[in-house]
Amino acid sequence: MYRGRPETENQRLDRNWAEILQELRVALTGTQLVSGFLLAVAFQQRFGELDRYELVVYLSLVALAALATAVGLAPVVLHRALFRKLEKERVVRLGNRYLTATAILVAVLAVGVSHLIFDFVVGRGAGVVAAVLTLVAVLALWVLPLTLRARR
Repeated sequence: MYRGRPETENQRLDRNWAEILQELRVALTGTQLVSGFLLAVAFQQRFGELDRYELVVYLSLVALAALATAVGLAPVVLHRALFRKLEKERVVRLGNRYLTATAILVAVLAVGVSHLIFDFVVGRGAGVVAAVLTLVAVLALWVLPLTLRARR
């Protein structure tokens, strides 16, 4: 007797891999948008007005965006490296871990970007509030799926 879908192990792995790729497309699109924003900031007139703290935050976010992009692309490289090696289960398992890491990095990136923008535009206190509120929103949105997963 099967649980869920009547599919073979290979069909399940193929479906899981396709789902991981679709989720990565969403995550990487967000990462690309934030990365583009961060890159454009450096060429704005007011960029020179960033204080030392804001510059450190900015450069940290650029590095974080690059890392999120690299981790998000890792499943593709993994798939290419193990293509036709009968390692689909390993590819899916590691791809899932990379996807989870990408989601965490993108969430941290969102918190950091909101902090930087509010810090620069309104002030340091507003930047901290924006970061905290963004973090609370991210955690709140993640609680339901994580709770549902834990219940299973």
